[in-house]
Amino acid sequence: MTRIFLFGASGHAKVVIDAIERVNQYHIVGLFDDALERRGAALLGYTVLGGREELLARRDMADGTVVSIGANNARARVAAWLTECGISLISVVHPNASIAREVMIGPGSVVMAGCVINSGSQVGCNVIINTGATVDHDCLIGDGAHIAPGCHLCGGVSVGDGVFIGAGTTVIPGIRIGAGAVIGAGSTVLHDVPDGAHVAGSPCRLIST
Repeated sequence: MTRIFLFGASGHAKVVIDAIERVNQYHIVGLFDDALERRGAALLGYTVLGGREELLARRDMADGTVVSIGANNARARVAAWLTECGISLISVVHPNASIAREVMIGPGSVVMAGCVINSGSQVGCNVIINTGATVDHDCLIGDGAHIAPGCHLCGGVSVGDGVFIGAGTTVIPGIRIGAGAVIGAGSTVLHDVPDGAHVAGSPCRLIST
């Protein structure tokens, strides 16, 4: 079995741990988090061993790491640090997800239970496709994006790096969502979204840039 570390011991880590255990091809050998108050605490039976220094000291114990942090910016920082240290990022796909032919999923990405990713779609590195989200054919999802639970991306949608799409959002076919944009929960996206914009509503409207 592939030996892995998890970095991040918040609520999102519980979902990641469940997916890893159900895949039954990974062995979690260490859980780490930078938050001092979490060190020594247990999460679903795994004890938080420490932060970055403790992970580096044990790096030979694992084949790679999954960053189990939901927040995009924090997850991106940890993933970049791991890569700089020469530690591999490992992807996890829940066995109850449906992944079609000709789908590419980058390293460090996690695909949760009930997700559907259809043919021709490409998922970048360090991405979260969260519980029950659907990604239809020929979508492009950039590095570090988070597609929250219950989102629906229709065919040919392009999602930039670091985008957050809130729970229950629907994006119609062919839409481009620029890098770093934030889409509020329950939105309906009918038009392209500029880089860094915050939009929300059904139909969505610009909140800030």
